[in-house]
Amino acid sequence: MKFSLSWLKAHLDTDASLTEITDTLTDIGLELEGVENPADALRPFRVAKVIEAGPHPNADKLQLLKVDDGSDKPWQVVCGAPNARKDMVGVFGPPGTYIPGSDFTLKPVKIRDVESFGMMCSARELELGEDHDGIIELPSDAPVGTSYADYAQLDDPVIDVAITPNRQDCMGVRGIARDLAASGLGTLKPLALPTVQRGGTGPDIAIADSEGCPAFFGCTVSGVTNGASPDWMQARLKSAGQKPISALVDITNYVTLDQGRPLHVYDVAKLKGGLVARKAKDGEKLMALNDKEYTLDDTMTVIADQAGAHGIGGIMGGATNGTDENTTDVLIECAYFDPTHIARTGQKLMLTSDARQRFERGVDPAFLEEGIAIATALVQELCGGTASEITRAGEAPTEQRVIDYHPRQCAALGGLDVDPDRQHGILEALGFGIGDDWQITVPTWRRDVAGWQDLVEEVIRMEGLDKVPSTPLPRKPGVAKPTASPEQLAERKSRRAAAARGLNEVVNWSFISEKEAAPFGGGTWSLANPISEDLKVMRPSLLPGLISAAQRNAARGASSIRLFEVGRRYLESSEHPTIGLILAGENRTRNWQSGGATKFNAYDAKAEVIAILAAAGAPTDKLMDFAEAGDHYHPGQSGTLRLGPKKILAAYGVLHPSTCKAMGFKGTAVAAEIFLDAIPLKKKSGHMRDAFAPPALQVVTRDFAFIVDADLPAGDLVRAVKGADKKLITDARIFDLFEGASVGEGKKSLAVEVTLQPLEASLTEEDLKTLSDKVVANAAKLGAELRG
Repeated sequence: MKFSLSWLKAHLDTDASLTEITDTLTDIGLELEGVENPADALRPFRVAKVIEAGPHPNADKLQLLKVDDGSDKPWQVVCGAPNARKDMVGVFGPPGTYIPGSDFTLKPVKIRDVESFGMMCSARELELGEDHDGIIELPSDAPVGTSYADYAQLDDPVIDVAITPNRQDCMGVRGIARDLAASGLGTLKPLALPTVQRGGTGPDIAIADSEGCPAFFGCTVSGVTNGASPDWMQARLKSAGQKPISALVDITNYVTLDQGRPLHVYDVAKLKGGLVARKAKDGEKLMALNDKEYTLDDTMTVIADQAGAHGIGGIMGGATNGTDENTTDVLIECAYFDPTHIARTGQKLMLTSDARQRFERGVDPAFLEEGIAIATALVQELCGGTASEITRAGEAPTEQRVIDYHPRQCAALGGLDVDPDRQHGILEALGFGIGDDWQITVPTWRRDVAGWQDLVEEVIRMEGLDKVPSTPLPRKPGVAKPTASPEQLAERKSRRAAAARGLNEVVNWSFISEKEAAPFGGGTWSLANPISEDLKVMRPSLLPGLISAAQRNAARGASSIRLFEVGRRYLESSEHPTIGLILAGENRTRNWQSGGATKFNAYDAKAEVIAILAAAGAPTDKLMDFAEAGDHYHPGQSGTLRLGPKKILAAYGVLHPSTCKAMGFKGTAVAAEIFLDAIPLKKKSGHMRDAFAPPALQVVTRDFAFIVDADLPAGDLVRAVKGADKKLITDARIFDLFEGASVGEGKKSLAVEVTLQPLEASLTEEDLKTLSDKVVANAAKLGAELRG
């Protein structure tokens, strides 16, 4: 929520500096989003006087001006404003000045062959109004050379705070001022309630949906003249990010922001009969003020007359009954709408507004009389007219809660011992009623306070959370028992292994767009109320986010991209913990030893996958390599690692060109996904690990060279060799590959080094021959022949 410093001080009597105010706002839970001063953008503009004005030699509608802004020499300016003339005083932007209303920076230019330096500015060009017919005219005694921001006293900083959903009382400037006053930063000024002279019967108002709209107040003001709102009101609305429209509309917006009390004004001439708060009819349509048509249903509350619905109750008015310059009679609506109904209607219609934000949090139900009085008085002050009596339909839920409280509960729960008198002062300043026996009456504008714990929170945040002492929690003696599950431990080890291997971790949204999900089979789950259409689908893969991150890095000049992410995939059955990684760009840079740079390939991704799987505790020695990892991978350059034909632990490979194109990635990339929930994990054991016992006998190695079919996976041969004797053979690895005419067409030679670990006695020649025969026999089952 935004508001200017002067607006805040209209409610808060304080001498505190801007810094003290902003620091205090954050301290009491109203987090500061930012502070900006509109005057800063206007400081380069100067008060200037036109000392000469003559016709442009090459254009009938342009003038050639000499402008004095206090500089050593006057500026020559080409100007097309009809009101530009000699001796007038206006606002001048010298060369190099940024024009906020037109979004460009002034520089010397030639206009019809005549040089022009700077600009005499209009109100629209400085974003001070919509007037663009002529340049700003200042009084003749305005001091030439002075900064226009200083002359016009525009120095009024705008404060932006984040209001949490439970603080409905701070959805108006007065509520924020009340909080600051309670913190000791000043005094809350009394609310000046106007006395309205009323006469005549009030409007015809009724309620047919008491659940959605418990109370509906209204009055008419006849004989109004709708024009522009005064400068002070426009300035405050602009500070809040609102665009001034007309006096009648601006009044409702102003009261909404000032008091947190939404209102609506109808043009009586556009209504047929009385107004009623009723449920909408199924399929009933309404054109709202945002020029969008909405289809309603019977769970929604509308404000309607005999012709139909004229507004979505508590959210947005209709476009057909709004006020304009021809409006002479208005009906002011001040109603209380049920927060739950408002929230559901807003979610169904995907419609938000300032009114909805306040009503669904809960506006003060006891502020109906005051709200309509303030609005009526402003209408009469700015637009004239005669006010009718107020018609009151229904009754707002104004019953106040009473809470038993004791000052010692502050220290017991909040950890801070605050003097009872100080607690009394804080709660009283916040509007709580306090009885002699500490019976606390909750004000009607604090529906978030339900128990004594909430009262403790109020006291602590006003006293200062920084004053709460840091107290360590009690701890049992001895070594703490580990609490992480095997799954959590595997995930931690995997993350550390990936980082240790030089991959950089990224964290992406779990939501992606439908377009991003399409190359990966599409998403099963979609959000009903997404942040945006680009964050709608629960990701079926971690790769879309990784590809986007890689593309952003590449666009910023990264030559070697190594990224990984630990997260969840969301499939039809459930969510699945997964590690995704992507490698793009150069694997090795060019150098004098290896020559040109080398790119990543599928084997690089496979190496990362196996290393991470090993760290997670997967039996990597038993992995089987299968081809084709999916349509988003390149055929022939991808694969899966499995434990058996059906249990897939990981997929890896080069991304398909169509996948990269669909994701907007330029170039080639290799990627992989490791499915953590598919890794068989050992159950937690209460026993300590066995002591390290190195073998007493040295290992023995033997080499075998086999001629096999060219398409036989080397891993299959390694597994077959290791299976010859699972006790003595501790390792086997390929150390040579040869292909050529000498081994035959369609054949290749694979050399395997076998590591043997004697157990009880050294291996004899006979033992080694027996073992060698088993190795050859196992290899023969795959069609392998021992190479002579």
